[in-house]
Amino acid sequence: MLNIIRLAVACLLLLWLPAAQAADSGWLQNPTNDHAKVRLRADTSQAGETRLLLSVELQNGWKTYWRSPGEGGIAPAIRWQGNPPPAKWYWPTPQRFDVAGISTQGYHQQVSLPIVMQGEVPTRLAGTLTLSTCSNVCILTDYPFSLDMSAPNDAQFNHDFAQAMGQVPIERGLAENLRAGYQNGELQIGAERSTGWQQPALFFDSLDDVDIGKPSISSDGTQLLARVPVSDGWGDSAPDLRGKTLTLVIGDGGVAQQATLTIGEPLAAADSAAFPLWQAVLMALVGGLILNLMPCVLPVLGIKLSAILQVEQRDRRSVRMQFLLSSAGIVASFMALALLMTVLRLSNHALGWGIQFQNPWFIGFMVLITLLFSANLFGLFHLQLSSGLNTRLATQGGQGMSGHFWQGAFATLLATPCSAPFLGTAVAFALAAPLPVLWGMFVALGVGMSLPWLMIAAWPALALRLPRPGRWMNTLRLVLGLLMLASSLWLLSLMTNHIGAVPTWIIAAVLLCCLLLAVWYRHGARLAAMVSAGVLVLAGVALLAGSLSASLWRQPLVDRINWQPLSEQAIEQALAQHKRVFVDVTADWCVTCKANKFNVLLRDDVQQALSADDVVALRGDWSRPSAEITAFLQRRGSVAVPFNQIYGPAKPNGTVLSALLTRDAVLQTLSAAQGTEK
Repeated sequence: MLNIIRLAVACLLLLWLPAAQAADSGWLQNPTNDHAKVRLRADTSQAGETRLLLSVELQNGWKTYWRSPGEGGIAPAIRWQGNPPPAKWYWPTPQRFDVAGISTQGYHQQVSLPIVMQGEVPTRLAGTLTLSTCSNVCILTDYPFSLDMSAPNDAQFNHDFAQAMGQVPIERGLAENLRAGYQNGELQIGAERSTGWQQPALFFDSLDDVDIGKPSISSDGTQLLARVPVSDGWGDSAPDLRGKTLTLVIGDGGVAQQATLTIGEPLAAADSAAFPLWQAVLMALVGGLILNLMPCVLPVLGIKLSAILQVEQRDRRSVRMQFLLSSAGIVASFMALALLMTVLRLSNHALGWGIQFQNPWFIGFMVLITLLFSANLFGLFHLQLSSGLNTRLATQGGQGMSGHFWQGAFATLLATPCSAPFLGTAVAFALAAPLPVLWGMFVALGVGMSLPWLMIAAWPALALRLPRPGRWMNTLRLVLGLLMLASSLWLLSLMTNHIGAVPTWIIAAVLLCCLLLAVWYRHGARLAAMVSAGVLVLAGVALLAGSLSASLWRQPLVDRINWQPLSEQAIEQALAQHKRVFVDVTADWCVTCKANKFNVLLRDDVQQALSADDVVALRGDWSRPSAEITAFLQRRGSVAVPFNQIYGPAKPNGTVLSALLTRDAVLQTLSAAQGTEK
């Protein structure tokens, strides 16, 4: 009987030895945790490299964790016996689990983790796997194992290892233009995918002393924007993450990509992705339409109408053609602006509405053009055809029509220093969008600005009802010429930032003298005197308007606010001291900025509010190129001036005001930002 027992034991040993000799732990379980089992296998068929495969199977309702568990949990880890070569783990794309407001990253059901060691490994590779598994409760379990590395290789191993590696995120190929930004406790991730996004997901590696929450992901076509709340681990605001390195996995449609990014400034796309494309197009149409009401553009529309008044033989066809060509000039000019923005983006230069007015050569060109238009209106020379234009148009198919096209283009150039309501938001959306959307948005801006011109083209009777030409038109041309001359002198005043005040005044005096002499030479002393009187009258009207409005101002032209240089540090310091902050980004070439200054910011009650002890007034001047101010605007999703924002204890993230300021909006927002403590 004893011999039979010994023989049975020997047979069992013979059956057991191959398993013991194989580089396979078999399925391991721990009596304290019957919800999970693990298995480790190894392969040494690759010279100088040992591949291992850790497989985990979990019961339904249980999960384990990724390399970065998220807001809770512990990643799988192995404590090796002896001194084997370093092990490199490869992690398949995880899933996100949200329980009781806690967001974690890991796996459920089953997962296989590839591990690679480079170099010579001992004959017996042993260690202890520590695995955290969670359901309603969490269990931390140890699984000791030992692998015989001299055992024959398993033919199935290569297939299983390759299958597991296929679940590991790739290095590139899914998303383009990945970027990360940070602002006020919020991490922002932006990405593009040429084929569009279906069900995107994001997973983050942990950062020291930072808790990264569940991302809120929005996508629109090829664009993706994720907003991720972050804190310091104690529920308070996170430290400044700008400049830190972030590793993440982004997945969509069964494909995932791993990337390492440097966290930068807030993404300009953050605000533009907050509303759908159709709303942005509507804003572009309305913003372009409002541009026609700006003082920069009204003289051009007046010139257009005066050109029709000069034609004796008016007909619907010629009027329609003229305004259609002017509309085409407007749209073509906006497309030229889109091309400029495309070139600037591809060359990593600053983008913004009206930034061409930061260039002195462009300003000089615009001074010359407006001066020529003014001279044309004064009758010094003619830019258009004679009064028989319409007849020749009807018989010769469009001779001289280029003049109407260039009138539309000229109107667009004069409109660019103006930032109308809705315009800044639409342009910011366009400049942060993919290039096809950018072009579409600028075309929408052009169509919006063309609407009054298109309306006359659709109903030429509106223009045909204008009074017939007569002597009164000489007065109209003189008035339009003076308005255009005022635009030219205003543009010339922008050169003071580049060449100084004295040279600018000298150039202005020389140009005025030359213009008056030319008028005198061509039309005699009477018209020259009328032009001189007109200039004096305009100046007098401006002074009279200022004196009549003095009752509304205690010191109408004196700015008593203690403006400080604009910087992010100044905002943070003021908020740390529980103060309110008023931000004003302006430029000398911005007509709307001037209107805001004289209509709102210089009012006595606004001056008093901005001079309060708990208010810090910060001003940035964008008259000339400034990388700091450009970056400041881009962080807030803006590409145009004026830009005004108010911070305070009750508004730590800031409130952006409308492009056209009002007294009530400034005072009410300042009051709302005050909070309960100063």
